[in-house]
Amino acid sequence: MKLEFKDQIGIITGAASGLGQAIALKLSAKGVKLALIDRDKSGLEITQSQLTSESELYLVDITVEDDVAEAINKVNERFGGVDILVNCAGVVGKTNIMSHEVDADNMRFVFDVNFMGSFYTSKYAIPYMLKNNYGRVLHIASISGKEGNAGMLAYSASKAAVIGMTKVQGKEYAESGITVNALAPAVIRTAMVEGLPEQQVKYMTDKIPMKRCGTLEEAANTATFIVSPEASFSTAFTFDLSGGRATY
Repeated sequence: MKLEFKDQIGIITGAASGLGQAIALKLSAKGVKLALIDRDKSGLEITQSQLTSESELYLVDITVEDDVAEAINKVNERFGGVDILVNCAGVVGKTNIMSHEVDADNMRFVFDVNFMGSFYTSKYAIPYMLKNNYGRVLHIASISGKEGNAGMLAYSASKAAVIGMTKVQGKEYAESGITVNALAPAVIRTAMVEGLPEQQVKYMTDKIPMKRCGTLEEAANTATFIVSPEASFSTAFTFDLSGGRATY
């Protein structure tokens, strides 16, 4: 299937590395004009240097609502609208610890980035989509948000909240031409995963029937389809990217 994205404008958070970077490269190759959001300036510049479409960089802390609102308003002024939002920015937080050992400050930090960040960006991007009766929102969740990973309470709970938000938003905007979906990867080999304790990675990989990690290319391919015009009858849904691990 040849996916068409003529004259579309996309916002990608977490675009300086990992999945955000991979999706940016894929959408750019399809001609999407991109607003790249991250706190890592050098990483954003590296991503931008590999793009073939028009793009703009925005250094934004997505946990600060006013900064997010300002950035998305600037995207609209610069490009004349918002068609696609992909929320890739995320943190794991402290892992390989029991729930009674979880620090409340770490829990709040993980929720601020993983959930509140995605809430803020969608809150300010969706009104621009409503003006055109068209939009694609993709929240990157995780298989841990569906099944829970022992030793990862903050991360698992925050991604479960992202899935819950996806279900609500998808239903709310179902008649507006806007779809809101989530993608739930199992272990994808990114810098974030490389930073986890090997014991934690083994625990997660052992649960995957394919017995391997997913690749950034596989994740970007799936994400690109979800935010394409062709994916017009799926909303409020969490897409599996788990090598067979997902059970529902």
